[in-house]
Amino acid sequence: MPARVLHLPAPPARVAAALDTLRAELDIPVEFPAEALAEAREAARRPLPDLPDARDLPLVTIDPPGARDLDQAVHLEEDGAGVVVHYAIADVASFVTPGGALDEAVRARGVTVYGPTGSVPLHPEALSADAASLLPGQDRPSYLWRIALDADGTVRDATVRRALVRSRAQLTYEQVQRAVDGVGDPAVPDTLPGLLRRVGEQRLAQERARGGVSLEIPEQEVVESDGGYALSFRATLPVEEWNAQVSLLTGITAAGLMRDAGVGILRTLPPADPRDLARLRRTARALGIAWPADLDYQDLVPSLDSAVPGHAAFLNQATSLFRGADYAVLGDADGDPEPRHAAIAAEYAHVTAPLRRLVDRFGLEACRAVCAGEPVPAWVHEALPALPRAMARGTQRAGRYERGAVDAVEALVLEPHVGEEFRAVVVDVHDDGARGTVVVADPAVEASVAAAGLPLGEEIAVRLTEVDVPGRTVRFSPV
Repeated sequence: MPARVLHLPAPPARVAAALDTLRAELDIPVEFPAEALAEAREAARRPLPDLPDARDLPLVTIDPPGARDLDQAVHLEEDGAGVVVHYAIADVASFVTPGGALDEAVRARGVTVYGPTGSVPLHPEALSADAASLLPGQDRPSYLWRIALDADGTVRDATVRRALVRSRAQLTYEQVQRAVDGVGDPAVPDTLPGLLRRVGEQRLAQERARGGVSLEIPEQEVVESDGGYALSFRATLPVEEWNAQVSLLTGITAAGLMRDAGVGILRTLPPADPRDLARLRRTARALGIAWPADLDYQDLVPSLDSAVPGHAAFLNQATSLFRGADYAVLGDADGDPEPRHAAIAAEYAHVTAPLRRLVDRFGLEACRAVCAGEPVPAWVHEALPALPRAMARGTQRAGRYERGAVDAVEALVLEPHVGEEFRAVVVDVHDDGARGTVVVADPAVEASVAAAGLPLGEEIAVRLTEVDVPGRTVRFSPV
């Protein structure tokens, strides 16, 4: 499920305390057990495994500024009328012993938990921000994908193997976007901007032809303003969308490999609930977005511009359509016979972020074994049945933390405005009929209203009656 990205670089003490309380409530493990830390440090000191040498590939990473948990590095090259995608993924399996203390600690976490003031990593930083990360100028073990595309971006051939790689540079999205826009940067390979755009746009066209849609979530930052705080959005750059398509391409390719072999684990998502779509339509109205009745969601999203605050807020709210995301183990007699991902409109697997997601480590090794013509290792087979539950537990906890953190930050932004009136649209009425949810356009927040007879889908005047930053609570009442 796409996550809302919210930054609060210097949190007030009340927000920091609220987040500390929230982590404790959700039982998010901040510290690693001593045995797991010792295993991670020992693994980081081990000599590199004896792998085929692919350090001649001029790979680069593309991430937000200052990132240290670098899962992917990419190199694109023309191949006749098509393009070959070389995609190196961090080889976490080289550092984690199946059944060891570190493996047990990572399974208990499931995912890296992100919040406005930092993250709680899936792996100890000795690995996630150092020895296993594809940092520039460092020799690293990797799962190296080679995906050959035809002239229209269709996959012609694909394989993955373990190899030793070395990233040439750690680039930011802004650096690559400037190169796309014609501003030279010696760190950006000459052919990267054009080929990334080409592959990204081709894959986006194929996604739309399948009926899929990618949701690019703009980053939010809380900034000081007029003695208080305000929410601002950072528009998503085209490069970010193209880069995401390379990751999606790899996940779709991995799903096909595992499906053909009958072993592995896929990411699934049911079609959006009509009630959630109706609610999102009401949210569009609240934010001043025209959504004609005959226009599908898949056709609306590409028309939105995350540089427009109302559009950015809508894209954040659209994450509500991703309810029901799960994992399906191939070969499970009780599993879904057609485990598709509705948003991508294809079978799909998580294999590109093993530093941040537990499941990727096992999908990567399954794909490697299939490509090598080898049996999938026993440690993968043994782990597969428990992975959906472990991932559900981790992602649900991370989602609740994300929502609670957003609540605390929205309370901080609204605190100086207690007693003021706002225009809002009623986007939901709860089953008891005594409560509902409204969306306010400026600032773009969603909040609860305790009142009977709320007119669903209609605009009403509301007054901000209560703000509790430590309690992460904001309440409005109808005027």
